[in-house]
Amino acid sequence: MRRASRVVASSVALGLLLGGCASFPDQSNGAGVQDWQPQPKLTEAPGPEPNAPGGSNAEGGGNVQGPNGTPRQVPPPQGCTDFDQNVIGTCMAPLAAVAALPGGASGLAAERTTGRVLAVQRGQEPKPVATIQVDAATDGGLTGLALSPTYQQDQLVYAYVTTATDNRVMRFAVGDTPKPVLTGIPKGPTHNRGVLAVDRSGALLVATGDAGNAAAANDPSTLAGKVLRIDGLGHPAAGNPNPSSAVVISGLQDPGGMCTAADGSAAWVTDQTPNADQLYRITPGQPQLGTPAWSWPDKPGVAGCAAFTDEISVATVHKPGIQVLVLAKTGGFTGKPSTIMDGPGGYGLIGAMDVVDQNTLLVGTVNKDGGKPVSSDDRAIIIPKPNGGQPKD
Repeated sequence: MRRASRVVASSVALGLLLGGCASFPDQSNGAGVQDWQPQPKLTEAPGPEPNAPGGSNAEGGGNVQGPNGTPRQVPPPQGCTDFDQNVIGTCMAPLAAVAALPGGASGLAAERTTGRVLAVQRGQEPKPVATIQVDAATDGGLTGLALSPTYQQDQLVYAYVTTATDNRVMRFAVGDTPKPVLTGIPKGPTHNRGVLAVDRSGALLVATGDAGNAAAANDPSTLAGKVLRIDGLGHPAAGNPNPSSAVVISGLQDPGGMCTAADGSAAWVTDQTPNADQLYRITPGQPQLGTPAWSWPDKPGVAGCAAFTDEISVATVHKPGIQVLVLAKTGGFTGKPSTIMDGPGGYGLIGAMDVVDQNTLLVGTVNKDGGKPVSSDDRAIIIPKPNGGQPKD
């Protein structure tokens, strides 16, 4: 997911024990911030502007459907070669998270089951830049990705992962061994996903699942089922409801995406619950999630989200396409979501989203995980901002 503000606090250095109590890494033992040195930058190269029509269809090529429904002819993929000019990475495992790199023509893509993070760019094969040991036996693995708030200077990237013992946030730079930043988030048989974002003040937001224990979401003694907010030193960020706690909101069950608006005016989180899929607006100072901003009783599998000042886009992993909610001036939505790119010419199941700029999104597909993959799946794709559409009944 694009973190709307890139110029914010320095990289995070926080560790949490399994019981939920914070412990801070010894800054002299190789895990401290000062041991990190600037790394060679990933390529930032200009690329083609995405066309509004995009995406090879599930049968491979033909008359395809773009974000605004305009048809276009695209040859079918041949192996890992995809002729859709919007596709910038092919033949990967299902992508649970993506992060757009500065420059707009490249990004990072995270494979949930392998723990690999790959650099993707049009015309080049995906290049692994880090591999994190993960336990993907449940619904966990590598599920969250975010650039450092000061990425242009430090080249650091953060990932949310499931290990053999817990869920945690890791930090890495190209060529370095990934290091733990925040540990001890409970792990369970289900609901191990976690996602990352940066808020308007530059604090790092971490949304955690309830680890299969619904009661844990409202238990203040555990880090499960929470939105955590920490500063660049790993301490609870200034302005948290409890100055001594990283927990700012309770009540999550199985978060799939978190995003902030381009102007920093709002933050959102998606959550899959037994009764419905939900989209919540994260309200500072409100300790509980409260009433959902939108609810999907049909449970399409809400995952990554992308926030703009005029609309929210939500990816779904059980139903092809993207849900688009148009924001009203009152702060609510103008009507039912528009479902776009859900026809036979769409990209199939999309799990991850990030904002490239005010007109463009980077998305990642999960067609190998329950969809109808083409030969070039799973893919990282740059698409135009949906710009609403006509709501469907």
